[in-house]
Amino acid sequence: LQRLGLVSTAKILGSYFTSKFHPIRDERSLEDFFINRFGHELYATFFKDYTEKVWGVACSDIPASWGAQRIKQLSVISILKQALLSALKSDRIVDTKDVETSLITRFLYPKYGPGQLWEKVAQKIVDKGGKILFQHKVTGIDLSSNDHITLHAQHPLSGKVTTFKGDYVISSMPVKDLIRAISTGVPAKVKQVADGLKYRDFITVGLLLKQLNPNITKTNNHPPSHTLPDNWIYVQEPDVKVGRLQIFNNWSPAMVQDPNKIWIGMEYFCNQGDELWNMEDDEFISFAIDEFVKLGFIQKSDVLDCMLIRMPKAYPAYFGTYDQFHIIRNYVNRFDRLFLIGRNGQHRYNNMDHSMLTAMTSVDNIIHHIADKENIWSVNTETDYHESTINLKKDPLIKTD
Repeated sequence: LQRLGLVSTAKILGSYFTSKFHPIRDERSLEDFFINRFGHELYATFFKDYTEKVWGVACSDIPASWGAQRIKQLSVISILKQALLSALKSDRIVDTKDVETSLITRFLYPKYGPGQLWEKVAQKIVDKGGKILFQHKVTGIDLSSNDHITLHAQHPLSGKVTTFKGDYVISSMPVKDLIRAISTGVPAKVKQVADGLKYRDFITVGLLLKQLNPNITKTNNHPPSHTLPDNWIYVQEPDVKVGRLQIFNNWSPAMVQDPNKIWIGMEYFCNQGDELWNMEDDEFISFAIDEFVKLGFIQKSDVLDCMLIRMPKAYPAYFGTYDQFHIIRNYVNRFDRLFLIGRNGQHRYNNMDHSMLTAMTSVDNIIHHIADKENIWSVNTETDYHESTINLKKDPLIKTD
């Protein structure tokens, strides 16, 4: 608000209080949700273009349930309250117990990024006698037995199919693919709903840079002086396709070998088969660099190295046949040995911590012979979710060991 100036701030606050006194009564769409909570001015300035970049459809075509899932109790009042409290508190103690998730500014992070966590998990599985098959696709699931579940997994290069019989199956694969793989009499309606589920795919371009433009960093006191203090930056501008930037140096210094260089991630949201997805890697990287130059962050000569990663089905969408998802949920809950977990497994836009919690809850249910799966599906459905308290006297801002 300070950067927008007094006139814009007055319009935003006026719009906000108008929405409070005259809300949209029949709140059906995500657009309605945003306007009711933030006012039309903030919605148009910050939410509309970015959200439509992420999902590829108009906010008016996305149900309000997406907002309830991701934004929960965040509001203009909670933002102003947290800004005031942050200004009064020192950074020595970071109490996030009563802070909305979107406003949290301190949390722990693995030294080499989230992937390090799963490397450790994989090693523990192997150390305990488990076996991990990489680059395999589940092509068949037989649920006809009451004693076990049979899985068929195929390696895409060799074509070899490996068959397993498991006492329990915990699935984080996309629900659409899971239902298609079940070979034992899936009802036609369940198949129809599964086939109608929508996803948003994701491409990230990594750029190793000499520096950012001095006119961007000149007022910055964050070391090193040639970068910015942000972990990520959301790009609302509609004239570029990039949706979000990440500065990996600020997640953990160990993410960049040379501390004098800057490691940036440019994030794009797309659909498999569209113009962005179908670009050749070199063409896409060149396109991303041009956008970064257009935004004023760099000169082309600042780019030292680059890479590109594509991630299909990164975001389960709350449109398509999602409003009928209860049909799938009721069907899979019939199978006592099958547990659906995670963002794609439950077709729910959870954060990583909640995705892990669905897995932990599933394991607890198996150990304690709890047949009802309601506690798994209930993870992250409460409207007042908060992070736990972190004491920086004991825990560093970025945990690196």
